[in-house]
Amino acid sequence: MTQSAIPGQGTTRRAVVTAAGAAGLAATLAACGKDDDGGSGGGSANSAQDAGNSQPSQSAEAGQSGGGDGMELAKTSQIPEGGGMVFKDHKVVVTQPKAGDFKAFSSICTHQGCSVGDVSGGTINCPCHQSKFDITDGSVKGGPAQKPLPGAQIKVQGSSIWMA
Repeated sequence: MTQSAIPGQGTTRRAVVTAAGAAGLAATLAACGKDDDGGSGGGSANSAQDAGNSQPSQSAEAGQSGGGDGMELAKTSQIPEGGGMVFKDHKVVVTQPKAGDFKAFSSICTHQGCSVGDVSGGTINCPCHQSKFDITDGSVKGGPAQKPLPGAQIKVQGSSIWMA
């Protein structure tokens, strides 16, 4: 009697379970769609995800114009040489592998979508399953992740790092 209509009631257990599953799927898809649509952040939330290639954008010459059309993330002096900084609100991590050479990557781990936690020891580190990514090119250095972190677009203008 688990799949047939219960006497006196017009709904089967299968119909109820199917409807509940469909409602959950619709809610999940709606939530995912919000992330892809951007929002009121001026498009900066998508910058890390929109960079479809795995090559990071690196710094431009200090005199390059156009830095002011995005959002300022940090001063160049805040990004340690040989390290980096995670900007969780913008879903981007900025690194400085060598003096004056700035790189940016998505801060979303390619293993299971966790936010990376920090940058240390020459790697971008995910706290969820200990995946590690190289600060120079986002390539996988260890852990369960199989794909590199996608590059993100930034601009360096003077002493400021901007979302592109």
